[in-house]
Amino acid sequence: MAEMTQQNAPVTEAPAPAAPPARPSGTSNQKKKQRKKVRNTIIALVVLAVLAVGGFFLYRFLTAKEAVNSQIQTQPAQISSIQSMVQGSGNAKAKDTAAITLTQGGTVQEVFVTAGDTVTEGQPLYTIRSQAAEDEVTAAQEKVSNLQKDMADLHKALNNLTVRAPFAGKLIEVSEFETGSTVSSGASVATLVNDKKLKLSLYFSYAYENDIYVGQSVSVSIPAVMDSFTGSVEQVNKVHYITPEGADHFEVVVAFDNPGTLTEGMTASAALTAANGTPIYPYENGATKYYETRKIVTEAGGPLLSANLLCYSNVSAGQTLLSMGSDTIDSDIRAKQKEIDDAMEKLTEAQKALNNFNAVAPIDGTVTTCTLAEGAEVKSGDTVIIISNTTTMLVNITVDDRNISFVKPGMTVDLTDWNGNVFTGTVSSINTGSAEAGQGMTSFPVTLTVDNYDGSLLEGVWLDYSFVASQSDDCIVVPMQSVKYVSDENGETASVVFIKADSKPENTVAIDIPPTEPGATPLYPSESEGFYPVPVTTGLSDNYNVEIKEGLTGDEEVFVNYYVEQAWG
Repeated sequence: MAEMTQQNAPVTEAPAPAAPPARPSGTSNQKKKQRKKVRNTIIALVVLAVLAVGGFFLYRFLTAKEAVNSQIQTQPAQISSIQSMVQGSGNAKAKDTAAITLTQGGTVQEVFVTAGDTVTEGQPLYTIRSQAAEDEVTAAQEKVSNLQKDMADLHKALNNLTVRAPFAGKLIEVSEFETGSTVSSGASVATLVNDKKLKLSLYFSYAYENDIYVGQSVSVSIPAVMDSFTGSVEQVNKVHYITPEGADHFEVVVAFDNPGTLTEGMTASAALTAANGTPIYPYENGATKYYETRKIVTEAGGPLLSANLLCYSNVSAGQTLLSMGSDTIDSDIRAKQKEIDDAMEKLTEAQKALNNFNAVAPIDGTVTTCTLAEGAEVKSGDTVIIISNTTTMLVNITVDDRNISFVKPGMTVDLTDWNGNVFTGTVSSINTGSAEAGQGMTSFPVTLTVDNYDGSLLEGVWLDYSFVASQSDDCIVVPMQSVKYVSDENGETASVVFIKADSKPENTVAIDIPPTEPGATPLYPSESEGFYPVPVTTGLSDNYNVEIKEGLTGDEEVFVNYYVEQAWG
């Protein structure tokens, strides 16, 4: 390249050229606006192009389909053992617990126990003085007593509505009554006499005081019937009957059987024999009387329902003579009984409250809580002592419906606490009436008892439990996922296992397999893949495997599931 040099031209002065003519101002602004418009249009087109390209790739990203690559998982059926295990946790608590709660306030006088003490049933625990509690018991007792007296009066009134014969005998002086008429209280009904026997009152001289005694045989003579009857001395009354002649005599009452021909008021005499054989006679004859006489009157009033009154008729003891009614007595008795029941309940509550102030241990056990201090004031509602008998503990667990049938009373269950200490529980009860359903299964409460004589198991400790509900040995087992529940050609649910085979097995069942959507994972393998559904009967299961009782021989390769690999296209 030729070297180029710059030469400076000589300076010469020349006159300045004339200025060109000025352009119109409007033409210049218009051109500026046009250039600006073109520039903005170009920018907008570029932005739109960028957005279009980005939107295209975003659309491709969002609408891209999953490329699904599904691989079949299989596993051979095995001859093995399987156990149905039940596991969980439960809280330990004392079998027997007693809490003493005050129903009245008071002042603590003495406290005989502290927390941690071992007590026996009936052992004194404390003494609290409460005058209010004592007064309440007294008032409640008085009310019950008064109500019981009222009830006794009502029953007496009810009983008095029926007039009965007080003893066996004969009715005389019978009054007449009309059924439906009102009988007043105190009305004369009849006179009842015991005429099966008669008695005779005679007076003997005190000269024979030592010769006459109760039980002595007496010969009674009755001139009216010209006959004598054997009786006995029933009473010896040492009265002083002075005769007109001035002789002192005492009374002897003689009783004798009535053959049925004798009556009251008949003149009679009697003869006794002294120990030396001397006959003894009374001062004068006497008159026979009925052995017993009772004037019967009503002790209550009311409308007459029935009457059984015949003059000179014989009646037995307790026989009904009159029966009267009452419009209110039954309702009065029921109302009074309700009052008594309420009063007895209040008395029981008051007595219980008073007993709490001088409490004894209701059970054998250990005092777990004691809030009492001598001299302290306590109020109603305070729980002052809790006693727990921890020699036997309870643990509540739950067993699902798959295994509850295998749980029996008396079976043992292993228990372990957080420190690894092992205990043995025994099933004591199965509460089938309190089952709870949820999450596809039903749980049944089961109570375990644990011997705890050494006290090593404390209340409130959580225990893990496990036990074998059932077990099958030398059985065919497959993975739990291998058992499929499908609809057969009849629309009924069937349990099947897909087995891999070179040809279609004879026991293959026809099932309704829904078509698989494009790009989706199949639910079941197909015959084209070499798998055929065969019906099975299942047995026990654990968390991983299930027992096949019928349908497999144990040498099959079974379908488990599809393993899915995903790739974005």
